[in-house]
Amino acid sequence: MKNQLLFSFLFTLMFCGSKAQEVPNVIKEPLSIGETLTFTSSVLGEERQLNVYLPNGYAENKDKEYPVIYLLDGSMDEDFIHIAGLVQFGSFSWIEMVPESIVVGIANVNRNRDYTYPSTDKEYVNKYPETGHSEAFIQFVEEEVQPLVENTFRVTDEKTLIGQSLGGLVATEILFKKPDLFTNYIIVSPSLWYDYESLLKMKPVSYKGEKKIFIAVGKEGEVMERVANELYEKLQKEKGKKTTLGFKFLPEQDHGDALHLAVYHAFETLFAKKK
Repeated sequence: MKNQLLFSFLFTLMFCGSKAQEVPNVIKEPLSIGETLTFTSSVLGEERQLNVYLPNGYAENKDKEYPVIYLLDGSMDEDFIHIAGLVQFGSFSWIEMVPESIVVGIANVNRNRDYTYPSTDKEYVNKYPETGHSEAFIQFVEEEVQPLVENTFRVTDEKTLIGQSLGGLVATEILFKKPDLFTNYIIVSPSLWYDYESLLKMKPVSYKGEKKIFIAVGKEGEVMERVANELYEKLQKEKGKKTTLGFKFLPEQDHGDALHLAVYHAFETLFAKKK
């Protein structure tokens, strides 16, 4: 009996061992969702990168043009992957929350430098001496990024800008100073406290065309929530007849995780087809 049990045990070990050694023939291939464009910016005097998501079927549908979503904080280790995924999901034919779009993530080099205008706050400037060069960054977007994208890919005239935090600050600055650079603006948790909230005191430049604007903020404290609300109220007073304006407070989100859900709500509000 003992010999029979021992034989059964050894047979089981041999069987399991032989099964464990059976490795399937696996073919590995790179997984790609688009392209990375690297170039030297003459405006900024440095190398910059754009991460580009191309919709499914872009290569096959050679006559089709696509709107472009420009994403600030668009590095691979920042917001590019999850926003590109949200655009892909939202553009499925059974969802139709956002049209099939190209996503261009503008990778960061120095966001505190690029996303802030000159400040009179000496304490902040002493802490971040590189601050205050958003004018050059906006010029870079206008004169280099947009033309490069438009000359490289098949695009329509519709351009959306997404910015959060300091990215939301510079997105608001663009909306106020050069509104026609983009058709639509998604501004999340904007750092409008910057420079004693001076941007909120500025009168925005007027525009004539259609504009879609969405503002969102999470449970981020009195100042962040107040300035986001004040931005919405200011735009509500200034908006023209062709402006769609939306606002969303996200009580379950904070500054760190508000972006994804905010952009989802923005797509629903600004682009989703009515069913």
